[in-house]
Amino acid sequence: MTVLVTGGTGFIGPHVVHALRARETPVRALVRNPAHATRLAAWGVELAVGDVTDSASLRAACEGVDAVVHLVAIIRGRPADFERVMTQGTRNVVAAAQEAGARRFVLASALGVDERTKDAVPYFAAKWEMERAVQESGLEHVVYRPSFVFGPEGGVLPTFIRLARFAPVTPIIGPGTQRLQPIWIEDLAEYYTLAVTEQAAANRTFELGGPEAVSWNEFWQRLKRVLGKRRPSVHVPFGAMRLQATLTERLPGAPVTRDQLTMLELGDNVVTSTDAADTFTLPLVPLDEQLRRAVA
Repeated sequence: MTVLVTGGTGFIGPHVVHALRARETPVRALVRNPAHATRLAAWGVELAVGDVTDSASLRAACEGVDAVVHLVAIIRGRPADFERVMTQGTRNVVAAAQEAGARRFVLASALGVDERTKDAVPYFAAKWEMERAVQESGLEHVVYRPSFVFGPEGGVLPTFIRLARFAPVTPIIGPGTQRLQPIWIEDLAEYYTLAVTEQAAANRTFELGGPEAVSWNEFWQRLKRVLGKRRPSVHVPFGAMRLQATLTERLPGAPVTRDQLTMLELGDNVVTSTDAADTFTLPLVPLDEQLRRAVA
């Protein structure tokens, strides 16, 4: 069985590829620049040069594969960018997988995407359309909606750690009562690996989170405790953050965008069913251990 992974050089992708290769699964990775994929090549991964917006490159990348793990997404951009990269890009990958006769398609969506929220921000709209493209494709599929993904490099956690370490006060957006359910990056990678072959997962959508759901207030308390920091927290109203984001969101390294604030305001980012836990029975890394691993 050969698995094509798109987005293999991003934050999550290398962990998924590594988990697949640890099982000696042959992996082909779609990459725009092979120079950015030397680590994947060292693991014995076949590199297919291409892009989700280039249908010809996708046809070549999908040739002979049994499964596709599609991880490509963007978190910032204009609505047209989300449409081009995520929505149409997914349709292109699905079409190439269909043409190649792939057996299964595994999609990375996002926790919080549903009928109620799909029009809230372009990111959610694109994720919703990506799900529709896969679910209506006729391909056997698995759709994952993960919560915040924590890891030692990449993602949002390193930014949180820098704030807790160096900021004189810890800024918490809003009342801090909304909940999140972070999942450790290697646990998430294992979920994707299992999705390629687990028959009980076929044609289902799963919400993924870690073993604990906590409020943002509790999360910051735990992070500062792990770091040995005693700095106070301050709650910043959504309106003030939105004004700041209006002025800064287009700057490199801007901490937050208006769309991200909108997603946070929608409510808890937690798993609402036990389907994933019941189907895959994976042991998951507790939150405090996630934080300890990230700051080690």
